[in-house]
Amino acid sequence: MSHRKQQKEALRREREARERQAREAQQRKRMVGFGAAGLLVIAAVIVLVVVAAGGNGGGSDAAAEQVLPDGGSVPDQKEFDLNAAAQAAGCELRSSRAKSRQHTTSLDQRINYDTNPPTSGRHYQEPAPDGAYGEAPQDEQLVHNLEHGRVIIWFKPSLPAEQRADLKALFDEDSYQMLLVPRPNMPYQVAASAWNRDPTPNGTGRLMTCARMTPDVFDALRAFRDEHRSNGPEPVP
Repeated sequence: MSHRKQQKEALRREREARERQAREAQQRKRMVGFGAAGLLVIAAVIVLVVVAAGGNGGGSDAAAEQVLPDGGSVPDQKEFDLNAAAQAAGCELRSSRAKSRQHTTSLDQRINYDTNPPTSGRHYQEPAPDGAYGEAPQDEQLVHNLEHGRVIIWFKPSLPAEQRADLKALFDEDSYQMLLVPRPNMPYQVAASAWNRDPTPNGTGRLMTCARMTPDVFDALRAFRDEHRSNGPEPVP
């Protein structure tokens, strides 16, 4: 097994351990705060919310089923190094220091971000649920997801249905702390953004832009995901 594959496997095990620890901590908190009866009520509410949202954290809804059809496929990963994968795919990598981590209290407070798609900056106080979207939440919400260590893959909804299905297959391959979001007004066919915690206190925005959707883009997106996921200024499981 190559060194990069070993790193990826180690990252996967670390993510699974974090998820397990978060679930156990949440379970203990609920048991202390609410007792067994309270747990039953919470479980019922969660079921109702999931059903109403389409069953995938609120991200996959009827619109997502049309914009991101099932049945796609992706090639096996061959390149694990981000710089090499981006170069092979013809994608550009950029970084910029974040200017602010302040919260806004209303989605009516629109923010003019320095990059398209955004990578960091002031944002709404509540993030969007993780998931695959047919209709994009506001940038102000999505930037909060980035602050929490999420990676967002952005795509032109005008891409052929087959390519959109393949992007959905990539998302389903490893959806932990991921969002897949349409963005008609960006000058790229595919992009990915993240927000790293260093340097403190505001961190660094990361952006990868791909002018064309080709098979090599999948490795670039995987490498970007594995490089930057779970590394936000405000890490949240």
